[in-house]
Amino acid sequence: MPTAPTPFPLFSLHGRVALVTGAGRGLGLAMATALAAHGAEVWLNGRDADSLNAAVEQAGAHGARVHALPFDVTDETAATAAVARVLAENGRLDILINNVGQRRRQPLEQLPSQALRDMLEANLVSAWHLCREAARPMRAQGFGRIINVTSIAGPIARAGDAAYTTSKGALEALTRALAAELGPDGINVNAIAPGFFATEANAGMTGDAQTLAWLQQRTSLGRWGRADEIAGAAVFLASPAASYVTGHTLVVDGGYLAHF
Repeated sequence: MPTAPTPFPLFSLHGRVALVTGAGRGLGLAMATALAAHGAEVWLNGRDADSLNAAVEQAGAHGARVHALPFDVTDETAATAAVARVLAENGRLDILINNVGQRRRQPLEQLPSQALRDMLEANLVSAWHLCREAARPMRAQGFGRIINVTSIAGPIARAGDAAYTTSKGALEALTRALAAELGPDGINVNAIAPGFFATEANAGMTGDAQTLAWLQQRTSLGRWGRADEIAGAAVFLASPAASYVTGHTLVVDGGYLAHF
């Protein structure tokens, strides 16, 4: 039986070890599956061990080495221990994708300050901590790829969503700052800014005819994005193809920001 062809070397991730947070479903699972399909050994993070086991089965369907790594990214002790486990079992960590995100849409006068603090912890501080933990072995290796999942709500805004926009805008700024700081150590730091994707988190909106009609007018491609359509961006930024790309936010939004 002939063996399956290996990916084109420019996008090969063979020999690389990756950790993807929020990978139990949706965009995180799609990115983790793509990394595994291109040769990486991938650790999938999430808070629910049962859903992670199902995600591992899906991501490793073609024989890739995929593992579950349940922990809460806002628990710094648990996050530090998770990185240590990856290093203990693999001896290296090459790719970190900070995908976890929370959202709470409320007007300014209705959103308590604590809700903003909680969102910053989940969307920004957790990524800061994991970047710091991952940077140590990456520096020692002289190689690393960090990808932060931001949002088109980073550079633009809409009413009633100030906390989320603040957290994602800050994460984009952190991406640029870490690219400047870690570049001399061989670590590329970039971001992916998704637009409107039909995922479980948006299930209440994807079936709404009014929302679809709005997207058809507002985006160049006139539709929701599919979860698998984020995968190419993650593989590109993690691969040799992006060796001279750092401090960049790659927008994947069907033309939302380009279209008016």
